[in-house]
Amino acid sequence: MKYQRTTSWTKAIVCGVAVAALSATGCQSQIGGQTLPSGHYLTDDVQYFAPGPEFKLSREAAAMKAYEADQDAQSP
Repeated sequence: MKYQRTTSWTKAIVCGVAVAALSATGCQSQIGGQTLPSGHYLTDDVQYFAPGPEFKLSREAAAMKAYEADQDAQSP
């Protein structure tokens, strides 16, 4: 019995070291259907930012302004 307990701990340690070594290499991995980034994605430089409006809620502001204009036009 003691021999199997030692073997299971040894296998667990070897598997843990293997997982740590694989995750430290910087490769993408797929876990549970998700593609996860490498461990170095935080130090990567951003290569492109898509241009966009300065005010992010411009459509919502226009819709609110149109709604207020409709409400003002309907009131007596």
